[in-house]
Amino acid sequence: MSQDNKTKYFDLHLNGIGYVNKVREVTPEQGSPFWSVELTALHGPADKVRHTYFDCIVAGEEAKDLVPQLQFLVEAGSRVLAGFLLSDLKPAPFIFNQGEHAGEPGVRLKTRLLRFDWIKVDGQPFLKPQKAAS
Repeated sequence: MSQDNKTKYFDLHLNGIGYVNKVREVTPEQGSPFWSVELTALHGPADKVRHTYFDCIVAGEEAKDLVPQLQFLVEAGSRVLAGFLLSDLKPAPFIFNQGEHAGEPGVRLKTRLLRFDWIKVDGQPFLKPQKAAS
Protein backbone atom coordinates (compact mmCIF):
# COMPACT_ATOMS: atom_id res chain seq x y z
CA MET A 1 0.00 0.00 0.00
CA SER A 2 1.44 3.37 -0.94
CA GLN A 3 1.81 6.17 1.59
CA ASP A 4 -0.98 8.15 -0.14
CA ASN A 5 -3.57 5.38 0.42
CA LYS A 6 -3.02 5.06 4.19
CA THR A 7 -5.83 6.23 6.44
CA LYS A 8 -4.78 9.15 8.60
CA TYR A 9 -6.02 9.62 12.18
CA PHE A 10 -6.01 12.35 14.77
CA ASP A 11 -5.62 10.63 18.13
CA LEU A 12 -6.92 11.91 21.45
CA HIS A 13 -5.25 10.02 24.28
CA LEU A 14 -5.80 10.34 28.03
CA ASN A 15 -3.19 9.19 30.55
CA GLY A 16 -4.40 8.68 34.07
CA ILE A 17 -4.24 6.92 37.41
CA GLY A 18 -7.25 5.37 39.03
CA TYR A 19 -9.11 2.37 40.35
CA VAL A 20 -10.39 -0.51 38.22
CA ASN A 21 -14.05 -1.33 38.94
CA LYS A 22 -16.93 -3.33 37.45
CA VAL A 23 -14.97 -5.65 35.20
CA ARG A 24 -17.25 -7.70 32.96
CA GLU A 25 -17.43 -9.56 29.67
CA VAL A 26 -20.22 -8.24 27.45
CA THR A 27 -21.93 -10.54 24.95
CA PRO A 28 -24.04 -8.48 22.55
CA GLU A 29 -26.93 -10.00 20.59
CA GLN A 30 -25.05 -9.18 17.41
CA GLY A 31 -21.29 -8.98 17.17
CA SER A 32 -18.43 -10.43 19.16
CA PRO A 33 -18.08 -10.50 22.96
CA PHE A 34 -15.81 -7.85 24.50
CA TRP A 35 -14.45 -6.82 27.89
CA SER A 36 -15.65 -3.71 29.67
CA VAL A 37 -14.28 -1.96 32.77
CA GLU A 38 -15.21 1.09 34.77
CA LEU A 39 -12.22 3.20 35.80
CA THR A 40 -12.38 5.78 38.58
CA ALA A 41 -9.67 8.28 37.63
CA LEU A 42 -8.05 10.35 40.37
CA HIS A 43 -7.12 13.99 39.81
CA GLY A 44 -6.60 17.25 41.65
CA PRO A 45 -4.55 17.99 44.77
CA ALA A 46 -3.66 14.96 46.93
CA ASP A 47 -5.51 16.40 49.94
CA LYS A 48 -8.71 17.00 47.90
CA VAL A 49 -8.72 14.24 45.29
CA ARG A 50 -11.51 14.36 42.73
CA HIS A 51 -12.91 11.39 40.83
CA THR A 52 -13.96 11.03 37.20
CA TYR A 53 -15.62 7.83 36.01
CA PHE A 54 -14.93 6.25 32.63
CA ASP A 55 -16.84 3.35 31.04
CA CYS A 56 -14.23 1.61 28.89
CA ILE A 57 -14.27 -0.99 26.18
CA VAL A 58 -11.00 -2.89 26.51
CA ALA A 59 -9.25 -2.47 23.14
CA GLY A 60 -5.53 -3.11 23.65
CA GLU A 61 -4.37 -6.71 23.26
CA GLU A 62 -2.26 -6.77 26.45
CA ALA A 63 -5.10 -5.16 28.40
CA LYS A 64 -7.49 -7.84 27.05
CA ASP A 65 -5.15 -10.48 28.49
CA LEU A 66 -4.95 -8.76 31.92
CA VAL A 67 -8.61 -7.85 32.44
CA PRO A 68 -9.92 -11.41 33.14
CA GLN A 69 -7.34 -11.68 35.95
CA LEU A 70 -8.42 -8.30 37.30
CA GLN A 71 -12.09 -9.36 37.25
CA PHE A 72 -11.42 -12.03 39.85
CA LEU A 73 -9.46 -9.59 42.04
CA VAL A 74 -12.06 -6.80 41.84
CA GLU A 75 -14.92 -9.21 42.59
CA ALA A 76 -12.95 -10.55 45.59
CA GLY A 77 -12.83 -7.01 47.01
CA SER A 78 -9.21 -6.13 46.22
CA ARG A 79 -8.35 -2.51 45.50
CA VAL A 80 -6.85 -2.42 42.01
CA LEU A 81 -5.00 0.83 41.24
CA ALA A 82 -3.54 1.35 37.77
CA GLY A 83 -1.85 3.75 35.40
CA PHE A 84 -3.68 3.63 32.08
CA LEU A 85 -3.97 5.03 28.56
CA LEU A 86 -7.43 5.75 27.11
CA SER A 87 -8.60 6.94 23.68
CA ASP A 88 -11.71 7.98 21.75
CA LEU A 89 -13.50 9.84 24.54
CA LYS A 90 -17.24 10.30 23.93
CA PRO A 91 -19.91 11.74 26.22
CA ALA A 92 -23.11 9.72 26.70
CA PRO A 93 -25.93 11.73 28.31
CA PHE A 94 -28.49 10.00 30.56
CA ILE A 95 -31.13 10.76 33.20
CA PHE A 96 -30.64 9.51 36.78
CA ASN A 97 -33.42 6.99 37.60
CA GLN A 98 -33.03 6.90 41.37
CA GLY A 99 -31.28 8.44 44.35
CA GLU A 100 -30.97 12.07 45.31
CA HIS A 101 -30.41 13.09 41.65
CA ALA A 102 -33.39 11.16 40.23
CA GLY A 103 -34.78 12.92 37.16
CA GLU A 104 -31.64 15.03 36.68
CA PRO A 105 -29.39 14.77 33.62
CA GLY A 106 -25.93 13.24 33.86
CA VAL A 107 -23.11 12.32 31.49
CA ARG A 108 -21.10 9.11 31.28
CA LEU A 109 -17.69 9.28 29.68
CA LYS A 110 -17.23 6.36 27.29
CA THR A 111 -13.79 5.49 26.00
CA ARG A 112 -11.45 2.70 24.92
CA LEU A 113 -8.78 1.28 27.24
CA LEU A 114 -5.62 0.90 25.19
CA ARG A 115 -3.22 -0.28 27.90
CA PHE A 116 -2.23 -0.44 31.52
CA ASP A 117 1.15 1.15 32.26
CA TRP A 118 1.31 -0.42 35.73
CA ILE A 119 -1.06 -2.10 38.20
CA LYS A 120 -1.02 -2.48 42.01
CA VAL A 121 -3.37 -4.82 43.86
CA ASP A 122 -3.92 -3.89 47.51
CA GLY A 123 -0.74 -1.80 47.31
CA GLN A 124 1.43 -4.61 45.91
CA PRO A 125 2.88 -4.55 42.36
CA PHE A 126 0.91 -6.69 39.91
CA LEU A 127 2.23 -5.23 36.64
CA LYS A 128 5.42 -3.19 36.82
CA PRO A 129 6.06 -0.20 34.55
CA GLN A 130 7.97 -0.93 31.36
CA LYS A 131 11.20 0.99 30.88
CA ALA A 132 10.94 3.49 28.06
CA ALA A 133 12.80 2.51 24.90
CA SER A 134 15.67 4.81 23.99
